[in-house]
Amino acid sequence: MPRLLPLLLCLLASLACAEPAQLRIQGSNTIGAALGPALVRGLLQAQGASAIERQPGVSANETTLHAVDRNGLPLHIDIAAHGTSTGFAALARGEADLAAASRPISDSELQQLQALGNLRGAGSEQVIALDGVAVITHPDNPLAQLTTTQLAQVFSGQLQRWEQLGVPGGAIHLYARDDRSGTFETFNALVLAPHNQALAPQARRFESADALAAQVMADRQAIGFSGLGTVHQTKVLAVAEGDAPALLPSRALVASEDYPLSRRLFFYLPAHATPQARALAEFAQSPAGQAIVADQGFVSQQIKPQPVPAQAGMPPRYRALASEAQRLSVNFRFQEGSASLDNKALRDVQRVGDYLRQAGKLQGKVVLVGFGDPKETPGRAALLSRLRAMAVRRELARAGVQARDVTGMGDELPVADNDLQQGRLRNRRVEVWVY
Repeated sequence: MPRLLPLLLCLLASLACAEPAQLRIQGSNTIGAALGPALVRGLLQAQGASAIERQPGVSANETTLHAVDRNGLPLHIDIAAHGTSTGFAALARGEADLAAASRPISDSELQQLQALGNLRGAGSEQVIALDGVAVITHPDNPLAQLTTTQLAQVFSGQLQRWEQLGVPGGAIHLYARDDRSGTFETFNALVLAPHNQALAPQARRFESADALAAQVMADRQAIGFSGLGTVHQTKVLAVAEGDAPALLPSRALVASEDYPLSRRLFFYLPAHATPQARALAEFAQSPAGQAIVADQGFVSQQIKPQPVPAQAGMPPRYRALASEAQRLSVNFRFQEGSASLDNKALRDVQRVGDYLRQAGKLQGKVVLVGFGDPKETPGRAALLSRLRAMAVRRELARAGVQARDVTGMGDELPVADNDLQQGRLRNRRVEVWVY
């Protein structure tokens, strides 16, 4: 008994010192592995906290951050990064204040969490970064590009040898994220499901994106997929969809969401979120937060002008625009089946307005170019694309922007396959050009 007394005293002391977490984040490994902790650290620093330390959690892919706030009180934040679906499940159980997600909330999850408010509302669904699902191989693999159809055939096991893709290499070894991963769910939604395919049972599955990339680096016959922040030293392939050209997941093409496997990274907050959860979401949207996004290897939402080389295959009016103006690094997109801007676009209105204000180009320097998908009625695609551009003009006008011109290009210059519903949605966009 005398020996047990010191142990009991130590245990009681540790329990007394344990503080409840001020913020509990669960969900996406893509976000939680590095980006989430970096954003939390940035928020704590902005709030004047000190002695910020990051420590491994109880289990793999879990992290705890400890700090002391400006009043000298202890803080700690728990992050569990076991996959997007686990974040929504934790919200439902009351075990998370915020869900990190690398794909949009599903209808069933929305229904399950309706007691927390409308999680698709602008205040709850927060796009914090852009990412591309990168298709990766060993650096020595000579393959340069694949279509989404070929990707579906490879990852479903229909094509099993590299020679069937025109390069030497023998058997194809498949590497994929696990079923709880938003990265896998995005790949499944963009590649496998549209072609009515399922992942081959022989694919090796990983909870950790870093572990997957490391295995691809070690296997000459490997092919896998990962977020941009975790491709490391692997080779990234260009991807083509439908008649659109093959594109690499460059920052510019992911920022505009033209890259076929582009995706958004989210924070989802309850309608009555805790103050610290709301503070983290707002910090992530700020210029300081977006700088951290870029530093962690993802694509920020900060607006940048970029020249577009004029090419002979462009429609004449578009080629003239490319030769005289610069395109901003954002495409405005819309809610499905609606002419209303989606949640990201509503934030982008403010970002574009801030950029144009700082550049001194609020008045008469902007051209809005709308695009759409083919319609049976002649002229309807051009009309709808112009109406989308006019909807953006109205929103920008509220931010003090006076557009120089608005035009609709109809179904010209598609960035996705119009044979697929998801492709038609991506083609319905509005570009912003600045003189």
